[in-house]
Amino acid sequence: MTKRGIIEELLARHRNFSHRQSETIVNAMFDAMSNVLAGGKRIEIRGFGSFGVKTRRARQGRNPKTGEIVEVDAKRIPFFRAGKELRIEVNGAGTPER
Repeated sequence: MTKRGIIEELLARHRNFSHRQSETIVNAMFDAMSNVLAGGKRIEIRGFGSFGVKTRRARQGRNPKTGEIVEVDAKRIPFFRAGKELRIEVNGAGTPER
């Protein structure tokens, strides 16, 4: 699903919103989530999952074209961990959990 799909789903569920209002709501939600993650904080949505930021250390990498060793800087990577309810929904209610 794309951002446009989310906007369309919001419009289908709430017919009293205009397309512009739905787009504003979705954009505001993504902006807020981005700002929280950029600040190094965690987002937890009960029943869905959590978003967080992991730090990767600096390391030596290799240029695949030339084979030359290059320094790769430390960086922060966003990640998502699915909640139990989402995992059960995706795998089907009758499937036993590992």
